[in-house]
Parts: sequence; structure tokens; C-alpha cells
Amino acid sequence: MEYKKITIANSTETHDIMKMSESVGNVYEMVSIISKRANQITSDMKSDLDTKLQEFASYNDNLEEVFENHEQIEISRFYEKLPKPSLLATQEWLDGEIYYRNPAKEKEQF
Repeated sequence: MEYKKITIANSTETHDIMKMSESVGNVYEMVSIISKRANQITSDMKSDLDTKLQEFASYNDNLEEVFENHEQIEISRFYEKLPKPSLLATQEWLDGEIYYRNPAKEKEQF
């Protein structure tokens, strides 16, 4: 995911939940889909951050010396300033970018 291209506001916005859930027909199912997508985004962000911070890892157990790396601090600040994954998932839902399917509903149709 291109985190530098994200143009979502960091603050919350009010949306009409009933209008948002029209495509699914159920508010709780919509919330479940958005929360699952937010969990996916969270795990992606965490793995990206871990790989970027891995190059700064210190493998010696020396408690006397603590090194302050400014690049590591800047990377951490960048990820802290990003919008929360729930906001990203909600925006993806509003834009129609989330693919979902319900196997229970598919069985009922056949």
C-alpha cells in the first residue's frame, strides 16, 4: 500500500450508516467487513514498519549504551501520523474498493 499517497483526513467524519450499508443490506455485516479490512491494513502496516525498523536493530545486549538514530525516529513518526486503519477501511468501503463475499448467502441461493 502506498502510504505516502494517502489523502484521508486524520479526524473522524460523520456518515449515514444506513446509506453505507445499502449494498450489503445489514449494518452489522458492513461493520464486520470494514473491521476485517481494518485488521488486514493493520497487519500490513505493522509488517512494513517492522521491516523498515529491522535494519536499525541492535543485537548486542549492552545496557550502558543507548543509541538514538534520527532515521528510526523519523520512520516511527511517519507511521504515527498516518490515519488509523479503521478510517482507511471505511474510506475504501465508501469508494467501493473492498471485495467481500458471504458463503452462507451463496449457499441459500443454490
